[in-house]
This record gives sequence, structure tokens and C-alpha cells, in this order.
Amino acid sequence: MSLYQDIAARTEKLIGEGVLRPGERLPSVRQACRTHAVSPITVTQAYYLLESRGLIEARPKSGYFVRARLGQKLPEPAMTHPAGGATELQVSDFIFQILDSVRDPGIVPLGSSFPAAALFPFDKLGRFLAGAARRLDPQSTLSDLPPGNEELRRQIALRYLAQGASVSPQEIVVTAGAMEGLNLCLQAVTRPGDLIAVESPTFYAGLQASERLGLRVIEIPSHPREGVSLAALEAALRQHPVKACLFMLNFANPTGSRLSDPRKKELLQLLRRHQVPLIEDDVYGELYFDRQAPLCSKAADSDGLVMHVSSFSKCLAPGYRLGWVAAGRYAEAIRRQKLATSLATSVPVQIAIADYLRQGGFDKHLRQLRRRLAEQEATLVAAVERHFPDGTRLARPQGGYFLWLELPPQVDALRVHREALARGISVAPGPIFSAKREFAHHLRLNFGHPAGDAQLAAVATLGRLVAAAL
Repeated sequence: MSLYQDIAARTEKLIGEGVLRPGERLPSVRQACRTHAVSPITVTQAYYLLESRGLIEARPKSGYFVRARLGQKLPEPAMTHPAGGATELQVSDFIFQILDSVRDPGIVPLGSSFPAAALFPFDKLGRFLAGAARRLDPQSTLSDLPPGNEELRRQIALRYLAQGASVSPQEIVVTAGAMEGLNLCLQAVTRPGDLIAVESPTFYAGLQASERLGLRVIEIPSHPREGVSLAALEAALRQHPVKACLFMLNFANPTGSRLSDPRKKELLQLLRRHQVPLIEDDVYGELYFDRQAPLCSKAADSDGLVMHVSSFSKCLAPGYRLGWVAAGRYAEAIRRQKLATSLATSVPVQIAIADYLRQGGFDKHLRQLRRRLAEQEATLVAAVERHFPDGTRLARPQGGYFLWLELPPQVDALRVHREALARGISVAPGPIFSAKREFAHHLRLNFGHPAGDAQLAAVATLGRLVAAAL
């Protein structure tokens, strides 16, 4: 073993033992040279090796820091195998029953769908919003009707351009959050009784929207790390009259899975052959932990089949309810649906976010947010590994802020949910993420909140509840 490999191995051991923790700064190159009595190039090679293994990261003008380590002690869940065939949806009452129980601010929010408010620049956004309200041009109440504020759409188009996607502001429709965007997309390409494909498991809000529109769903198997099965999707497209696919390709809720860039291209080629549109719910796409952003699906969309839905709710401005659809060939249909349903999105909010984006600072905020989430993920994973019993499986996300746990088969997630709630802890039980209420022994946990004493104690309590059910 060479000198630099020996230094890398010793540093890796310290990280693995928790001596060096996620987010902590490593000794500078100069300090490490003195400690190990080696040259700067040897230390640099060691740090490059650790960086290539995903153990540390370089931060401009700051040095090297320990990256959030993904779980190593618990195996990950396998590919899902949902029951075949189309499903008539009857999920809303069940989902509302679960979700209504977690609104109490005194509850530890491991079951929440939202990150901590403290992670976002509300003071700065408030100043932009106040300024937008003071100088609001009454004419903008008409000019900013759908598709939306021109400057905001231009700023969004510039962000697509930075991701390698050429998206015209004319195909961007501003919405009241991503959920309205998903609803508008579904209305643009389906009619009651139509069939759409969703991942299994999938975000419950997509199921609720589909139920409200009278749609049927077919659940496509997915892997908790690699995402939707393209082979299973291709078989479904051959056998069933699928009108659209509603997928999360980046850090899916609830599993945290991410479809790799090559497989995204394969997916788009498959849908192009069948001329089936993709409605991509991409609200977590900016929350990646790797140094490189995931491929933007619009960059590989050659014929406008992708309706890319996103929002600022998860990455910048929770509560502002500002999203958009980059709608491709369906832009005019979605614009008309928007006019016919909610007419317009709040004009001052559009102007405020446009001003914020134009004046800069968003990317700096995102870098800080990603780092915080990665650190919180590492802490929650370590707590789950410490407290949950043998037989637990853990999906290891590369972004977002959710952990997907597969518990031993005899554990009832709904019972764990009830018993945890009685102790002041919310969790999201697996059945709410399935049209057929599958995943009866799965949980989704939120690491979007700082892992303080209350969160860590809650994880320990959950571990005991799961162990008691064995």
C-alpha cells in the first residue's frame, strides 16, 4: 500500500468509527503534511481518493469535509412486486385519516411531508414579497394571467438552460404549487376511466389526484435505489392502454430512488416509441447530495412528450405555493385548464420569486440546504441502524429528505403508526403509498428536520415499538 493509500485508509477508518463525523472539516493539506510527515502531493492524492469514494467533499475556499455517509449496516429493500392489473382508486378517506393525525406541532414530525421551516430564507423572501406588493402594477393582474409572469418564466427557463435543457418561456405555465401542476397535466391528457402508470410505491397525492379525476392506475415495480423498472413498464405499455405515466425520477417520495441518467434516456425513448406522455413530478430534483445534478428530463425530450412539474415549495419557499409546468406540446392545453380552474396564481408571489432569482443567491442557498439535508440524513440513518431490530431494511437516498424502511414482515406499520402517535411521534405508514394498500410493513421517515434530542429519542422509541412487534 502506498503512502497516500495508507493515509486514505486510516482516514476512512476514522470516518467509519464516527471519530470524524459528517460535516466536520478534515485537517488542511498543510496540517496533514505535518501530522503524517509526507509531501503535499501525497496528502492531496489521499484526499482525492477519499473524494472519489464519496467519503469527503471539497468546498471552495473552505477545505475538505466529511460527506454524509449513507447507511452500511442495514441491507436495502428489493424490487417491489405490486399485484398486477388496473386499480379503481378509493384511497382519499384512508389517506386523510392518516394525515390528519400529524398536524399537531407538538408531534415529532418524522411522518411529515415537509422540511423544517428554519432551512429556508423566509426573512429575505419576505422583503422581496413586500417590495413586490408595494410596486405592484395594477396591469399585472391581467398581464400575469396564465401562463404567468414573464420575468418569472424567463428566470425558470434560464435555470433549465443551466441544466442543459432548452425550454422556451412560452411552454412554461406557472401554477399554485406542484400539486396543481400535476392535476392540470392529468386533465390535459386523460379523461375519466383512463389508465395511467405510477410507480410502486408512489406519492399518495398523485393517487388522490387520480382518484378525483376518475382515473384508474397500474402500479409499476420499482427499486428503492434505481427507480422504476423499465422492463415492467414496457410490458405494461404493450398490454394496457396507458394514457400517461406519472413518475418521480429524482429522489422519489417515499423511497428516495433516483433513475440514473442513462436509464432516463431509455425511459424517454420507450415512451416516445409508444407516444405516451410523461408527467414528471420533480419537486426534489434540486436536493441532490452528489456534486453533479441529475440529468434534467427536458434536456432529453426531443418531441415535447415530457410535462416537467416542479415548484419552489421544497427548495426555497414552503407556503408560497408557487410551481410550474414545462409542458412541451401540451402547453396550450394546460394553460387553458389553468384559466378554467383557478384562473391565476398570486401575482405578488410571482413577482417576488422572480426578483429573488434575478438578484442571485438561490444557488448559494441550495448548496447550504443540500449540505444540511445530507448531514441530517446521515444522523437519522445512524440512529435507525442503532435502534431498529435485525430484519429491518433501509433504502439509501442520494437526495431529497425521506428514508424508506422495510420492517420485518410480521410488523404492522399501521399499528406502529398508532402506537407512535400515542407517544407524540408521527410516521408515514407504507399502505398510504399504494393504490392497493400494499407495503403493510414499511415506513417513511422524514430527515428534513434537524436531528435534535427529540428526533433521536423518537427514533429510539420507534425501534422499541418495532422490536416489540416481533
